[in-house]
Amino acid sequence: PIVNCARCGAVPVPDDDLPVVLPLEVEVGAGGGSPLRKMPEFFETRCPECGGSAERETDTFDTFVESSWYFARFTCPDNEKAMVDARTEYWTPVDLYIGGIEHAILHLLYARFFLKLMRDEGLVSTHEPFTNLLTQGMVLKDGSKMSKSKGNTVDPQELIERYGADTVRLFMMFAAPPEQTLEWSDSGVEGAHRFLRRLWKLIATHEVPAETDAVIDPAGLPEDEAALLRKTHRTIAKVSDDVSRRYTFNTAIAAIMELVNEISRFGGSSTTGALIRHRAIEAVVTLLSPITPHVCHALWKELGHENPVIDQPWPDADSRAMAETTLQMAVQVNGKVRAQIQVDAAADDETIRQTALADENVRRFTGEKPPRKVIIVPRKLVNIVVA
Repeated sequence: PIVNCARCGAVPVPDDDLPVVLPLEVEVGAGGGSPLRKMPEFFETRCPECGGSAERETDTFDTFVESSWYFARFTCPDNEKAMVDARTEYWTPVDLYIGGIEHAILHLLYARFFLKLMRDEGLVSTHEPFTNLLTQGMVLKDGSKMSKSKGNTVDPQELIERYGADTVRLFMMFAAPPEQTLEWSDSGVEGAHRFLRRLWKLIATHEVPAETDAVIDPAGLPEDEAALLRKTHRTIAKVSDDVSRRYTFNTAIAAIMELVNEISRFGGSSTTGALIRHRAIEAVVTLLSPITPHVCHALWKELGHENPVIDQPWPDADSRAMAETTLQMAVQVNGKVRAQIQVDAAADDETIRQTALADENVRRFTGEKPPRKVIIVPRKLVNIVVA
């Protein structure tokens, strides 16, 4: 509410004349700019101080006004009588704000100002607009920030037409953590494409078991089956944590790739082994579906499911399946590794000690005399010191 006068400068509209009511209808023509500038019936007025000819300010809102409280308005966009309502109390503060580094000074500052003003006016009760902040990194090419002016941008449409959108998504999320700089790499895109082709082939040649709903008891499984089951549930636990808490999508993808490697190496052919392999493949598709939704939608159908993968609940990690039943421990003699032993995960120190000393290769270096000292690093190492 400002009047611009050639003689008096910028003059506030007197309180008695507030509010300045905007026209109910405006005509938006070509050329951009405020449509109010094309309406002399609105902007032509008299100066409140000198009474001379003056013009009303037509830039009525700064760019950041609406964007400084949109997150609150989005919770109740159909309310035509108030800025916000009780639904805003439920949805705010926002759990996670994602934006570029330039927002840290501008948008976040203004959003906090507006939120606190709305709080003081009794519109909301929360004190901060956002609970967590994730500042995304820049995309570089040949060491420089991608820019149209530099001519070093990559046309995503060309990549989508050549590889598909999922390949591009997979590469960008795998190349770097979201808060760090991403160095664009054409070979990296090729690598992501090869992985998806490999996964496609793995599932295309996979035979779905006749019974897929049977319960798998982790106890008493052969070691190869127990190992794949353990790897599957540890991957579920890691990906769930990386995606929902740490936002490190690159490490989540790396864990999924490791699981695919384990599935490819798995040779179990028993009925239970086939089911464990099938469940591992299902876990891969489910965990990867937020990152490569189109490919996983097709692969989920290939696995015999009628409902789309987007409706599939997120898998839960089974603590019993993740537990180790046996441990592999290195055995050193005078500081040099001489053997690897397998022991029960619940074995006590004396059992581990006797197993290590009984190993044939260890005995070659210890001789017949009792060792001077045996140091056990739990779950990792047995260090035997001989005179």
